[in-house]
Amino acid sequence: MRDKQVRRRRAVLGLLVAVSVVLLTAYFRESPNSPLHTVQRGIVEVLSPIQSGASKALKPVRDVAGWFSDTFQAKTQRDQLQKEVQALHSELATAQRAVVENRQLTKQVGLDNSIGVDAYHPVAAYVIGRDPTLWYATIEVDKGSADGVRVEDPVIGDGGLVGKISTVAPTVAVVTLITDHSMAVAAQLQDRGGDTGVLVPAVGNPDQLLLQDLPRTAAAQAGQEVVTTGFKYSQLESLYPPGIPIGQVSNANRDALANDGQVQVNPSVDLRHLDAVQILTSPHAGGQRAQVP
Repeated sequence: MRDKQVRRRRAVLGLLVAVSVVLLTAYFRESPNSPLHTVQRGIVEVLSPIQSGASKALKPVRDVAGWFSDTFQAKTQRDQLQKEVQALHSELATAQRAVVENRQLTKQVGLDNSIGVDAYHPVAAYVIGRDPTLWYATIEVDKGSADGVRVEDPVIGDGGLVGKISTVAPTVAVVTLITDHSMAVAAQLQDRGGDTGVLVPAVGNPDQLLLQDLPRTAAAQAGQEVVTTGFKYSQLESLYPPGIPIGQVSNANRDALANDGQVQVNPSVDLRHLDAVQILTSPHAGGQRAQVP
């Protein structure tokens, strides 16, 4: 029974194919006014309004489908662009950090050449921790006693004096910055008289230093450089090699100088954004290490 149905279906299919071939052959052989062409035009005329109406009826559906397609494509493009922007932001941050670090290292090289840092056996270190308080009194670096670092070794960076080592472990060390309340540095004005004094942090202002104990007749002016003296001043022994920049005079008020013997100084180093430093492990080039009484 099933075989008969299959044979019947095959016969019907073959018949339809044969009829289609005959009709197509006749259609292409006949003239435009032939019956087959006339039937075709009639069918087209009948179905054309239906096709037009269906097209108009389905246009909102096509528009909605197109909107969803465009929306999904736009979201995909947006996600891709967001990933590219994030990657570019990361590359920019890395490049900017490299520029800052390169600037700091370039200043260090300039300082090395100007004061002969090699004689003090410098150890290069990177900042790995910062004091979370407002005063930025200390930083932590990635070198310690295993690298020859000792307590009270001077620390320089970014072209100027940073501070001194206050705590040492085998692989890390803590640097007390020059803005810490406990710091005092024998310093010298780069004026015609080479006047000297003691540089201390300004009370209540972590970004300001004061050069005190200056002669009342000191020719201090705004913009003058202040550097380490490298020698004993009064009861203060210098821990630092001579000529290391500390800052610039920011306010040389004549009344304050005459009455108090002091001027305001801005630090040379941006201590808030310091990334690399050098620790001078032989601050007196083999001589006796100075102490602050």
